[in-house]
Amino acid sequence: MKIPEGKWNQIKGKLKQEYGELMGDDVTYVEGREDELIGQLQEKLGKTKEEISGKIKSLLEKES
Repeated sequence: MKIPEGKWNQIKGKLKQEYGELMGDDVTYVEGREDELIGQLQEKLGKTKEEISGKIKSLLEKES
């Protein structure tokens, strides 16, 4: 899943609103390292890869 650079700050803010336990380092995104980001979110939130990916995709679609 490719996350457009300009959209990540908006998505990051929405994830932090929805999941109050997320901190800045939890949502640090480096282009090309999407799997690492999803893994960090999985560990922090106790969700599956599919749940995290689906949430990010849903937020991306809303921001489009």
